[in-house]
Amino acid sequence: MASARPREPHGISFADAVRVWARIALLSFGGPAGQIAVMHRILVEEKKWIGEERFLHALNFCMLLPGPEAQQLATYIGWLLHRVKGGLVAGALFILPGLLSIMALSWLYILYGNLGPIEALFFGLKAAVLAIVLQAVVRIGSRALGNGSRLAIAAAAFMAIFFLDVPFPLILIGAGLVGFTAGRSGSRAFAGGEHGTAAGSMPDSESALGVALPPHAKPPLRSIALLAFVLLLLWLAPVALLLASGGGVFADIALFFSKMAVVTFGGAYAVLAYVAQAAVDNYGWLVPGEMLDGLGLAETTPGPLIMVTQFVGFLGAYRNPGDLPPLLAATLGGLLTTWVTFVPCFLWIFVGAPFVERIRDNRALSSALSAITAAVVGVILNLALWFAIHYLFGTVAEGPLGLDAPQWSSLNVEAALLSAAALVAVLRFKLGMVPVIAGCAAAGMLLHFI
Repeated sequence: MASARPREPHGISFADAVRVWARIALLSFGGPAGQIAVMHRILVEEKKWIGEERFLHALNFCMLLPGPEAQQLATYIGWLLHRVKGGLVAGALFILPGLLSIMALSWLYILYGNLGPIEALFFGLKAAVLAIVLQAVVRIGSRALGNGSRLAIAAAAFMAIFFLDVPFPLILIGAGLVGFTAGRSGSRAFAGGEHGTAAGSMPDSESALGVALPPHAKPPLRSIALLAFVLLLLWLAPVALLLASGGGVFADIALFFSKMAVVTFGGAYAVLAYVAQAAVDNYGWLVPGEMLDGLGLAETTPGPLIMVTQFVGFLGAYRNPGDLPPLLAATLGGLLTTWVTFVPCFLWIFVGAPFVERIRDNRALSSALSAITAAVVGVILNLALWFAIHYLFGTVAEGPLGLDAPQWSSLNVEAALLSAAALVAVLRFKLGMVPVIAGCAAAGMLLHFI
């Protein structure tokens, strides 16, 4: 009889890991906050594959990166457990259910979205989306803002982006410098426990992975450079070909979302603020209400919240199809968007994670990552206000400092009441995302038929 395939030193077989990552992917509803909670429950509490401190250290690094922190966290932990193949499987499985779901729903949206009942359904979903984003502010803030220093970072980040339109990278760099300086000076303001680690949480030493640095976490620089070259080629070769061929909207999509993959720091909610403003105001691919519809689709399907970018690329190509049939152009635009959005995510992890693992005990750098997490709370609050203004008010003009200024006479009372009810449901009664979304959708339909 052939001997069983040897298990990894930590005792976790690759086949077991694939099954667990598939399970996580199918349960990953509700945006990054909910997805990170699912990963924590399964990987730390249930399976005990990774310890609390290591999980939070990886999360802080992913918060620093451009792109969706939940998908990158899955890739990071998959890499820790089973090297590059583990990271590829974990990250790809995390994306796949959302890719298929958003593509199917995008087709339905184009074909039937103008029907009254469908419009009513999305009207209700927007209220749920607004409540979920605000809940994310509260949930992440309750973990990341444990003292006055972190609260001050979050407030400064919000004012910088909301009032002064300071670019995301500068905000994150500023927060990181503050945290790094504090850590170097010996301050504990940004040290440990930034996500509300409960007393008695499982230490790294009791996890399957343990405390020691895995051997594959110390690859030679040649291996890192070769992997980086391959991923860069997979990412940028299609972009270069489209630009060289004058690919119209496809070149615009490839270039814009490639740029997004580099400059949008702070996690999925922060990325959405950048995408929403650029796609609506600069490119005209969709209108604010459609952006909210797309976010509603992403919130109600498994996978990263940033899958809404596929919906954006889908609509952008549908409205600028060139010589292609519109729905074929839309499908290709959506797939292209997903490709250039997520290939860089693997690049950041596979190149950066080996170095980040080595500095896990560096207090100054860990403090910098924690300060960045605090700043992200302010960025998410900015996104919540942007969505609220465009959902609750029919008329939005440019006000002082170039800010969106809602016309109070255009307030949609039904939207305001439905949003308030959704917010009470998630914050006061702690209802789950699925019943809140279902209730808001039903309420939207009811208002349509009354």
